[in-house]
Amino acid sequence: MNVTTPPHDLENADCRKISQVLARVGEKWTILIIMLLTAGPHRFTEIKRAINGVSQRMLTLCLRELERDGLVKRTVRSVMPPHVEYELTPLGLSLTGPVIALGNWASAHIADIDAARAAFDAQSQA
Repeated sequence: MNVTTPPHDLENADCRKISQVLARVGEKWTILIIMLLTAGPHRFTEIKRAINGVSQRMLTLCLRELERDGLVKRTVRSVMPPHVEYELTPLGLSLTGPVIALGNWASAHIADIDAARAAFDAQSQA
């Protein structure tokens, strides 16, 4: 018996929601934040120092969206000065497997991708 998957209805409300989630998860900073937080809670300044190139504004926006999506929990420690820590929620932790797998895939294939880019660029310039 051959079972085929019906075509996706890209206008369906669920597909639009899934697309939004995949867009969030696929963002460069999101991936790096999730990979960093797999080691446990980090303060904002620790995250900023660990992720090369992220601006304070972009990190703030990304963390806020991850918190809104239920992937990250923000905790304010009432010490002087106040400390803000971020950690993955159980939902965020469930994402670490796919994110690490994607990172491992990228690491394993970066040479192939570099070679393909160089070949494409050389062909485009010819």
